[in-house]
Amino acid sequence: MSADLSSLLSASRALTSHLSKPDLPSVKLTLDQIEAQSRRLVSRQTGASGDDGRANYLLAQAHVDAPALGSSIAHLNTATTFTPLQALQDTDVAGYLRHAHEQNLISTIEEARKETQEEFYRVLEDRERRDWDAKKRRVFEELGGRVGGENKAVSDLKKSYGGKSLLSVSVGPAPSLQMQSKMMAYDRVVSELNTARLRGISFPIVHALNQASLSASTDQISLQMAQNFHVLAKITAEPPALPPLEHAGAHILNTPLFERKYARVYLGDPESRDAVELRKQIAKGAREALEEQYWDVMERTIQARPMEAQLGGDPSVANKVRAFIAVRHYRNGEWEDRIELVAGQPLWAKLFYLVRTGHVNEALDEAMRSHAAIEHRESSFLSHFRAWVESPDRRLPRAHRDQLHSVYNAHMLHSSTTDPFKLALYKIMGKIDPARRSVAQVTVTTEDWLWFQLSMVDEEEHGGLRALAEVLLSYGERHFDGAPGQKGSKRGVWAGVLLMCGQFERAVASLWEHQETEVEAVHLAIALAYHGLLRVPSKAETSDLTPLSLPPGGQPAVSLATLIWRYVRQFVKMDAREALQYVYCVCLSSDQPKGVGKEQVESAWELVRRIIVLANTGAAWEELVGGFRPDGTRFSGVIEQGASLLKLENINDYNEQVLIRAAKHSEENDRIPEAIKFPW
Repeated sequence: MSADLSSLLSASRALTSHLSKPDLPSVKLTLDQIEAQSRRLVSRQTGASGDDGRANYLLAQAHVDAPALGSSIAHLNTATTFTPLQALQDTDVAGYLRHAHEQNLISTIEEARKETQEEFYRVLEDRERRDWDAKKRRVFEELGGRVGGENKAVSDLKKSYGGKSLLSVSVGPAPSLQMQSKMMAYDRVVSELNTARLRGISFPIVHALNQASLSASTDQISLQMAQNFHVLAKITAEPPALPPLEHAGAHILNTPLFERKYARVYLGDPESRDAVELRKQIAKGAREALEEQYWDVMERTIQARPMEAQLGGDPSVANKVRAFIAVRHYRNGEWEDRIELVAGQPLWAKLFYLVRTGHVNEALDEAMRSHAAIEHRESSFLSHFRAWVESPDRRLPRAHRDQLHSVYNAHMLHSSTTDPFKLALYKIMGKIDPARRSVAQVTVTTEDWLWFQLSMVDEEEHGGLRALAEVLLSYGERHFDGAPGQKGSKRGVWAGVLLMCGQFERAVASLWEHQETEVEAVHLAIALAYHGLLRVPSKAETSDLTPLSLPPGGQPAVSLATLIWRYVRQFVKMDAREALQYVYCVCLSSDQPKGVGKEQVESAWELVRRIIVLANTGAAWEELVGGFRPDGTRFSGVIEQGASLLKLENINDYNEQVLIRAAKHSEENDRIPEAIKFPW
């Protein structure tokens, strides 16, 4: 062993033999000498007790008994941390249960604390990611967007703005072929809308956008957006088409007025009677859209499984519902558990599905055909059901609701064998226990759940649609669309949910947050603004990072001008006329009170001037602003032809707000030929 240590010592000395440090002393100690020095150093550490004494003296002045605490810590037994303070006897059952209950409470609180902490960090991480994406997008836009050619006007205008609002002159990336076809389909709708506005007639924009979304693509996003537009059409009560003015019975005074129809109520006092009626209409329209969607699902299910459905030759609504129930709830010659048969048929399920698809009158007829059997089971059901069907807003009088509550609490609430569809019918008719938002075997899909919530909404009690919106907002986007990038995640479902609860501005913002639905966000905002269901913020409340504004104590708002400009900047150089059509839509909010409407008009004028400066020279430029023919006569441009949409009342306003200021911009950017050619 000593030989091995000696060889190690020799090898260690050889490691530093090549180093020449004459100024440093060498250490030449044997292993025995090193051990002796170490022992002497250890023996000198007796002064620690003196330090302890000084520390105890200082702690004693603060009334701290350090030796006693040290003794307690030394004798602490952590193994008994979760044992009761007093030992439990083997026969003390009450004490054992009490101790177990306390430990369950402690563990539950700890688990809730951990879950809350994890949820907090997850939400914080999502928020940081979204803020970072928004800031990154903003930086790219300020730096000019992406690599691409710019004409001299763009670069000069960037310099002229001095770094202020560089978003206004950024040029976006070239869209893909599929995106171009979708944008062109929507462009035609916007052009038709403005043509109708110039003629002073209404235009069914929501239905037109619905058709455009389906004609451009049939992917999952387009199908979901078509459903969202369908929901909005039901909410606004917009008809699919209007009779042409050339029709013998049509007259411009007889056509319904769509433009800004709901603006006065929507932008007014949310506590007014009209606002309450508007929220009722929103809930009713959303519910009817879900009912029509489910009827389509029912018919497709029957067609896909005809052998199980056994529809036969009866095409009535009741027979189709009977066939659907057989497909959905009949297995191997038996009905599912808890399905109650009345007169040999699943009557409660049949009545529910008739109500679920919006066929309430057919449901009442079906119930009356089984009058005797129902009276034998539920003696008061038919009178309540008839009153509910015949009520204008699906709201029973207080006497009926109290009776339903009594029956429900007496033999349904705590029963494990009650038919779930009968339970759902009682809850909907009496709006019973709205906080319990699900019914097993009934609220199976997201659409079923949403329909059930909308059916339970009561504007007279429990907060109405606004309370439902708060619940849905607490669930968040992940609950409906899924995590970004996750398998099975969907886009547009969350926007549809927000539409159904009247959160129109948040619906637009949710689509704008994702690149694949930005186009739909812009056109949904235009449709909402056309009907007067979009709130825009003032310039002071407008954010550079996101179009959505959430002022404290105020209502959500979306900057329509920001959305439109960020959209049209992608093709403003290629097709300035089409970009102008979108800018016309900014003035839809010109009637918003507190000076916001005037700011929107001024924003539209500014965007028109940007389009003029960014437009390429030549015939396309003169087509925008007008010019002079070879014979010296003047011709008007596209902007002047649509001046009424820009709230330019006369030619002087047009010259002052658009032409003169655009000419000055062109002159400042060394575009002297264009500045000279402006038709003053």
